[in-house]
Amino acid sequence: MLDIKMNENGKELTVALKGDLNVGTSPELEQALKEKLDDVEKLVFDLAELEYISSAGLRVLLFSHQTVSKHGTMIIRNLTDEVKDIFEVTGFSDAMNIE
Repeated sequence: MLDIKMNENGKELTVALKGDLNVGTSPELEQALKEKLDDVEKLVFDLAELEYISSAGLRVLLFSHQTVSKHGTMIIRNLTDEVKDIFEVTGFSDAMNIE
């Protein structure tokens, strides 16, 4: 299960995720983002309550990064230890802007 909370503030979009981002939940996030990313100059993912991320979830983050980087920036904040480990093993910690 994944809870997605989006907060728009002008050209900035903050996306807070709670639960698991996996093959079953990633399509919902991807669809929600597709409707918003064209107008976003700063995309912030708050992952403080994300318990798990699979390769399908990483793909959605990569898609978001590629889309937003054409005209803005993407930041990932508040990684849990479990998610941070996955980012490090997959190389995402080097490829993404993590605060």
